[in-house]
Amino acid sequence: MAEIQLSDVFVELADTLVADFDMLEFLHVLTERCVEVLGVSAAGLLLTDQQGALQVVAASSERTRLLELFQLQTDQGPCLDCFRTGRAVSVADLTTVGRWPRFAAAAAEVGFAAVHALPMRLRSEVIGALNLFDIQPGALDEGKLRTGQGLADVATIGLLQQRAIQRGDTLTEQLQTALTSRVLIEQAKGVLAERLNVDVGVAFTMLREGARRHNRRLSDVARAIVDGSEQLMP
Repeated sequence: MAEIQLSDVFVELADTLVADFDMLEFLHVLTERCVEVLGVSAAGLLLTDQQGALQVVAASSERTRLLELFQLQTDQGPCLDCFRTGRAVSVADLTTVGRWPRFAAAAAEVGFAAVHALPMRLRSEVIGALNLFDIQPGALDEGKLRTGQGLADVATIGLLQQRAIQRGDTLTEQLQTALTSRVLIEQAKGVLAERLNVDVGVAFTMLREGARRHNRRLSDVARAIVDGSEQLMP
């Protein structure tokens, strides 16, 4: 059953790549499928911007996004170590590790006990990290770690595919486009949350569903919500 599920995930991601490419939607789908296939509690994705600094571009839940942001703000955590070394970092029990005290405390506060960070590599260059979080302490077995690395590689291939389609664009420009769109989406989430009196997680779900329903890019719908040219009804 797990093998069938995994093959379905790769087919879904391949379909996304050959369709009209929406980078942010692709990366959000990837984090969600990591949760389903690997049996972890949450997943997040960090990519480098034009200055080489990591930014949060996708997460399977709002608390995961906030934890990733905290990790960047405090400049400590396993995901940053993974990015800097280009090697996977796996921590089965955060309470036993002392080198990221602020991150470990923040992770515990939102209910995470274990974390596994996998590099996103472009040849010898590391362009980001795929981060897996679990509410229960414990190691991921080697098979799941290999599968997780495979999914991280798929994300990297997706970014390369987008660069190949749009000739003349560099990878950093593509990443910057995703990061700029991410800001728009965060703004749209806030607008919807305030307008409809819902939390930001629900607002993001509504935003994605609205984009899918009308076969539009997530960033385009977010821009219309922010500039007031459209209203997304529940």
